[in-house]
Amino acid sequence: MSRARVRAVSSNAEYAFTKPNRESITLLAGLGVEGDVHAGVTVRHRSRVAADPTQPNLRQVHLIHRELFDEVAAAGFGVGPGQLGENVTTEGIDLHALPTGALLRLGEEAVVEVTGLRNPCPQINAFQDGLLKQVVGRDEEGRVVRKAGIMGVVHRGGTIRPGDAITVTLPDLPHVPLERV
Repeated sequence: MSRARVRAVSSNAEYAFTKPNRESITLLAGLGVEGDVHAGVTVRHRSRVAADPTQPNLRQVHLIHRELFDEVAAAGFGVGPGQLGENVTTEGIDLHALPTGALLRLGEEAVVEVTGLRNPCPQINAFQDGLLKQVVGRDEEGRVVRKAGIMGVVHRGGTIRPGDAITVTLPDLPHVPLERV
């Protein structure tokens, strides 16, 4: 994983499906991305707030692998960094293979703990009709496969920029596979 890098960083202070790319973003410990609408100790995603606004925010930072864009492009969809609502677009790391609790060091200081899989919502089809089927499917055994990135919480704050290295620290065994959060 020595080639793992941050490809792009994105944030949005307003509720919108996409997030504009930035030159840098600052992660705040226990909160998320400074100035992003989803930052906070408790849930900020509208559906989660409607269900129970006191839930802990396990979705402070959304990460997607850039390689997903190549995959959906092969099916005729054009998607770029920030367009699926992620804060960090990565490259050279299989995010979905990480276990729950893995720590991602982004750049020199920031550390994000992986909490689980993003559960893609129907807004993806509003962005590009049919795209949801490209990022959610089923494996050979009929289990749901979610490919729209992972979520995490900020353990240590810091500024991250495109080109920053990503290093992974795995939790102790046994590893717990990612589930939707």
